[in-house]
Amino acid sequence: MARTHVNCNTLFTGLEDTARQHQRLIIEDGVFTYVGPQDSAPAIGAGEEVIDTGEHFVMPGLVDVHTHLVFGNAKSEEDIDLHVSPEFRALRGLFFTQHVLAAGYTSVVVPGDAGQCSISVRNAINAGMFTGPRIAASSNVISNRQSLNDWFPSWVGTPEYFSGRLCATRDEQIAEIRRQAKDGVDLMKIAMDGPHFRPNGEHIAAFTEDETRFMVDEIHRLGKKVAVHAYGREAVLYAAKAGVDVIFHAFFMDDECIEAILKSGSHVAPTFTMLANNTEFAEPYEASTKSGYASMQRRVIEAGCRNLKKAFAAGVPFMTGSDSGFAITPYGEWHAREIEILVDWLGLSPAQALRAATSVSAKMMPATQRVGALEVGRRADFIRVDGSPLDNVAILQERQRICGVYLGGRRIEAQVPGYDPNRVSDFNTVKWSELHTRQRAVEMGKRTLSTLNRQ
Repeated sequence: MARTHVNCNTLFTGLEDTARQHQRLIIEDGVFTYVGPQDSAPAIGAGEEVIDTGEHFVMPGLVDVHTHLVFGNAKSEEDIDLHVSPEFRALRGLFFTQHVLAAGYTSVVVPGDAGQCSISVRNAINAGMFTGPRIAASSNVISNRQSLNDWFPSWVGTPEYFSGRLCATRDEQIAEIRRQAKDGVDLMKIAMDGPHFRPNGEHIAAFTEDETRFMVDEIHRLGKKVAVHAYGREAVLYAAKAGVDVIFHAFFMDDECIEAILKSGSHVAPTFTMLANNTEFAEPYEASTKSGYASMQRRVIEAGCRNLKKAFAAGVPFMTGSDSGFAITPYGEWHAREIEILVDWLGLSPAQALRAATSVSAKMMPATQRVGALEVGRRADFIRVDGSPLDNVAILQERQRICGVYLGGRRIEAQVPGYDPNRVSDFNTVKWSELHTRQRAVEMGKRTLSTLNRQ
C-alpha cells in the first residue's frame, strides 16, 4: 500500500513534555512507520499522498476510558435499563459514536453496559460496516447487594437485560466472568461500592478483599482487563491489592491505598466531569438539587481533590474518563473537560494531562489496538487542533477547534445530525418535577396568599 506523508509544523507525540517542530509522520497500512524530523525523513515516492497540516497542532487521538456508549444520555437508572431494548441500545450507541469521534476521541473504553451491546457496536466498526472510534467493550457490571448497578429494590431484582449483574456468591461470580470472556469482552467492570455506609460515614465495600482478589485473578487469567467503581477507602484498597487495571474515582483513598496502588501498578481515572457538571449546572428545580445529590457531590469533590493531589504527587498514574452517556454528560460534549479538571483542580501540567488522555489511557485498549501516541508501530490515529492545548487545554472542548480527525491515517468526517431526544434518548415517564401543593402555587406566583386562605 502506498505511503502517506503528514507534514507537521507542531507535533505532540503524547509521550513527552513539549511539542516538536517541523516533523513528519509516515503511515503505511494504517500504522506509523516514521515519526521524526522532516529533513531526515524518507523521500516521498511517486504518487504517494502528502498531507500538510499547516499551523494546526497535531497530536494523538484522545482516549476516554469511561464512556457509557449505550446509556443514551440517561436521566435516571430507569432510562438506562427499562425503557428500550438491548438491540435499540446498541443501534443508538452506534449513532452516538459519531458525536464522540467529532470531539476528537478516536478511542473509548466502555466500562459496563448490558449483554452484548458495546460488543456488537465494536464488532460492527471493526468489521468495516460502520466508521467509528476504536472501542474496548464490556458487558454487565459485576455487582453485589448494596453496590453500584444494583439499582433497583430487591422485589424488582436484576433481570438479565439490566446493566448490572448481581453476583452474590463465588459460583455466580465465576460463572459471570467466564460468560463475559466467552462473549468477547475486552474488559470487565466490578462495582466495588455504592450507597452503603458505616455509621461514621465511611463507604463499605460490596465485596471482601478475598472475593475481589478471586475475581480479578480469574479475569486476568482469561486475558481481560479489570476496571472498578470505587469511591471509598476500603473498596480502593481491596481493588489495588488485587491489582486491577484502573480504579474509577478513588475519591476517599488514604495513604495505605496510595501505597497499594503504587505497588500493584494500578491506574486511577478520577472521572470528575460528571460531578463538576452536576454541581455547576444544578438548578433549584432539578431533582439533583432537591434530593441533596448535587450538594453531596460538592463534598465529594472537596475530599477527592485533596486525596487525588496527594496520590499524583506520590506517583500514581492517572487516566481520563468523563462518564459520558448521561443527561449531564451527553456524548461528544464534555469528554475533554476531564483534561481541564486535571490541570485546574489537581495541578497537573498541560503536558501531563494530555499524556493522561492519550498514551496513558490507551493502556486500557486491547493489545491489538496500539494507540495513544505518535510513535512508530502504533496505529495512525491523530487529530489536528486549531491552537495549542499545551497553552490552554480547554480549547479541546471547542468543537470548531478540532479541524481534522484521522483513524489509521484516513481522515474521518463524523456524521453528527441533530436528533429528537424524546424519540432517541429520553423515554422517562416522569410528568412533574415537584409536588404542587397550594403553598407551592403561592411561591410560584400562581396563587395569592389571600386566595389560599379563602380556600
